[in-house]
Amino acid sequence: MTLATAIKADIVKDNARGPADTGSPEVQVALLTARINELTPHFKQHKHDHHGRRGLLKMVNARKRLLTYLKDRAPDRYTALIAKLGLRK
Repeated sequence: MTLATAIKADIVKDNARGPADTGSPEVQVALLTARINELTPHFKQHKHDHHGRRGLLKMVNARKRLLTYLKDRAPDRYTALIAKLGLRK
């Protein structure tokens, strides 16, 4: 399950640091968060989909590593991103 092209473009545009930015940690975390939020209801309904859950956990861990990188390198950008995406309640 992937994000629709229009939704992905909106996420990139909202979180990009510049006009041609598609790979900054902020964009990557926002895309992973959108995919995780899209997949979460599937796993609430299909509790025994363990193979798919593995992919979800890989995405969660990738997001965690990116957030750790951002927290170490630019704490102000990290806190802004956390607040914007509604993570760390």
